[in-house]
Amino acid sequence: MEDEKKQNDVIVHPFPPVYDCKSKVLVLGSFPSVKSREDNFYYAHPRNRFWQILNIIYQMTATTVEEKKALLSFVHIALYDSIYSCSITGSADSAISRITPASITPILQKTEIDTILCNGTKSFSVYMEYCYPETNVKAIKMPSTSPANAAFSLSSLIAAWKPFLPSAGA
Repeated sequence: MEDEKKQNDVIVHPFPPVYDCKSKVLVLGSFPSVKSREDNFYYAHPRNRFWQILNIIYQMTATTVEEKKALLSFVHIALYDSIYSCSITGSADSAISRITPASITPILQKTEIDTILCNGTKSFSVYMEYCYPETNVKAIKMPSTSPANAAFSLSSLIAAWKPFLPSAGA
């Protein structure tokens, strides 16, 4: 009964998007993992390669939340998720149901964003179904940085992501 209740609970996205008026690229995940919800910030699972990719591409060593926010601001990347609330057990995208999409338009109106990168298939499918009709900004489906995406090595992820990310400080 307890598991059934947990599965039926709707969880609201626990932290705000990260962006500023100079953001040029929006990276959308699907919904925060258990670890990210615990740490109250994006891509907190130690095996998620998102921060490792950015640190390598931009030759930085951002490890704390404040350092990561500073890195995002410096390179003009915004972060959010395509799902505002959902039912989810654990962290797997396959366990997501009862989706309420995130509102992306206000972010686009307050920034210079002209590129939206969806981190994985679930983020992309939710964005295209629910958000694209409102924003009319096409998104690019990127290979997931999740540890569940073992098919992509770190070097393959860097090669896939780098062409779509802004130049440092540009």
